[in-house]
Amino acid sequence: MVAEFAVALPAVMLVLILGVGALGAGARHVRLQDAAADAARLASRGESAGRVESAVTDAVPGATIDVSTRGDVVCVTATASAGLALLGDVAATGCALAGGG
Repeated sequence: MVAEFAVALPAVMLVLILGVGALGAGARHVRLQDAAADAARLASRGESAGRVESAVTDAVPGATIDVSTRGDVVCVTATASAGLALLGDVAATGCALAGGG
């Protein structure tokens, strides 16, 4: 009976850790997507680069951004660690019409 627990317990713990990590990564991705959309709206209104970056890093510490213009649209792509090294990074892109008010 003890041998079964010695084998099963680490497997159960691994599944729990990966499950919690995946939920955390999903929640982080949702925050990142919302922050990227906010940052795109700020960038489209001509706000400073610091303010645009702050909109993302305040919501998701450690995130990096890339601002690009595609015709009349300003897009912000934000990238951050998923939380568990095994899960890699999460990325989100938000776009807004340039000159928006």
